Amino acid sequence: MYRALISLIFAAAHTAAVSAATVTYDWEVTWVWAAPDGVGRPVIGINNTWPCPVIEASVGDVVVVNLLNKLGNETTGLHFHGINQINSNYMDGSVGSSQCPLPPEYSISYSFTANQAGTYWYHSHNMGQYPDGFRGPLIIHNPQDPYLSDYDADIIVTISDWYHDQSPKLVAQMLQPNNTKFQPPRPNSVLVNEGSDGLIHIEPGKTYRFRFINFAAMTAAFVGFNALQMQIIMIDGTYVQKNIANQLHILAAQRYDVLIAIGSNGKQNYPYLVALDTNADYTAKNAQPPIAFHNNFTGQLVNDFDGNLEGKSAIEQFYPQVDNLLLPFDNQTAFGPVAKQWILNFDFCKDANGYPRACFNGKTFIDQKVPTLYSVVSLGDNNTETSAYGQVNAITIGYGDVLEIIINNHDSAIHPFHLHGHQFQIIERPKSNTGNWTRTKLVPDTPVRRDTVAVFANSYAVLRIKANNPGVFLFHCHIEWHVEMGLSATLIEAPERLVNYEIPQEFFDICKAQDIPTTGNAAGNDDWYNTEGFVTIDPTSYIGALYVDTETSSPTSTSSTSPSKATPSSPNKKQGKRIADSWLE
Repeated sequence: MYRALISLIFAAAHTAAVSAATVTYDWEVTWVWAAPDGVGRPVIGINNTWPCPVIEASVGDVVVVNLLNKLGNETTGLHFHGINQINSNYMDGSVGSSQCPLPPEYSISYSFTANQAGTYWYHSHNMGQYPDGFRGPLIIHNPQDPYLSDYDADIIVTISDWYHDQSPKLVAQMLQPNNTKFQPPRPNSVLVNEGSDGLIHIEPGKTYRFRFINFAAMTAAFVGFNALQMQIIMIDGTYVQKNIANQLHILAAQRYDVLIAIGSNGKQNYPYLVALDTNADYTAKNAQPPIAFHNNFTGQLVNDFDGNLEGKSAIEQFYPQVDNLLLPFDNQTAFGPVAKQWILNFDFCKDANGYPRACFNGKTFIDQKVPTLYSVVSLGDNNTETSAYGQVNAITIGYGDVLEIIINNHDSAIHPFHLHGHQFQIIERPKSNTGNWTRTKLVPDTPVRRDTVAVFANSYAVLRIKANNPGVFLFHCHIEWHVEMGLSATLIEAPERLVNYEIPQEFFDICKAQDIPTTGNAAGNDDWYNTEGFVTIDPTSYIGALYVDTETSSPTSTSSTSPSKATPSSPNKKQGKRIADSWLE
């Protein structure tokens, strides 16, 4: 079942929506046993099934996901990657930033308007859970798609690195003082369509829209078709003018929509290659280890199931299309003038206890007691004071202003940086070893937009957004292991419009169930300047999303269509064992 689930061909993409609809999904988040690469392990699935299902809607639809946490002793949350959450920032799903974690046996309803077509994905934004399987495609169809007449059907292809150990164990091993080289966990294998055989049915003479999504926790992937060319039409939910590509280099969290035309000369199978890029920088001469390493996958586009299904695809030289050379379909000019610059210098660092961390401007991101959005909403006119939010690397920008984000990457590896709430313009992004940004040398007339950008090794990127989406949005590296090391920052956009912003009551209820304060500054203090109780040092032990049960009461299971009402509780000193771990013993 899981082999066919994600690589469905969506002929429905060509059915024009008569009117907006409400698309509802009732989900229980559960543990499932799976062996996508032949090695069995617990994964996080939906309704006792894995891979997780596809979310589909059309532009203008309202998407509702009723989420019930049945993980037993882990909290969770759900982020819709690439969905800007205009007027619904509280639905962003970033645990600790825009919401409290969802405890076991409680449910909440996520709801947002699908206001922009594209290829997106959803995943847990809670302590390394998406590498454990909690992720899936999210497709917003457009009846007025400018390329609708150019293809016959959709095909989703997801790519991911895969680990045989669960995330908490991997992160705990990484966050040790003896990890002096700041090494992240290395994957055991590559998955295509979450462990499918890679056989994708196609028909002669037809053109397909391939929607590539990289679910990886760390690695980029090269994708190439020996005998077929690709036409790029969209990146990260932004239409681009058609551009021919022979290869793609897709970083973690990025998406590419491409058209592939199949010849009409009868039955023929076409191999394709997916190679995980385990290099720090594939552009460097004599890069080591070899780019492909041992995590390669060859699949087949098949219209002859009686023919050769063992064909091989090889890439002799890696020269993928460079995304910032693409042109936006709408010819949107560069945002300006710039009202504020946000300069972020990325380095690896150590915390006060000598543990390996990742820092922006010398400070690692540390979760606080109050989710940042809840502080912003409750602090009134003082919500522009970034020191009120603790060590979440915050900046504020006023409504309508243009913000220029400059990332100086001091590492010798390429990193995928992602911004919630926006598709940013790529103003400048030079090659590796260019050094720090000093000044922007040339502003393109019509810069391309996307939500996750590759910043090259020992180099920089210049990005711009227009602050027209009030909310609290994370900016972070989308290597999940680096998020756990603290490589995140917080954009507080148009705080003046967030005073007394209305958040659904059920989101407050789950905070109350865990004794998490929802007003005041980072520590829950009414005086914004009172730093007593701020979290200033990371813990020296890592338990992931493990839920601390209550002494006096425990929540009651509830239907995912009827969110439970939380009750006050006090933390229990005893911590439960991660349920999935016990399956391995």
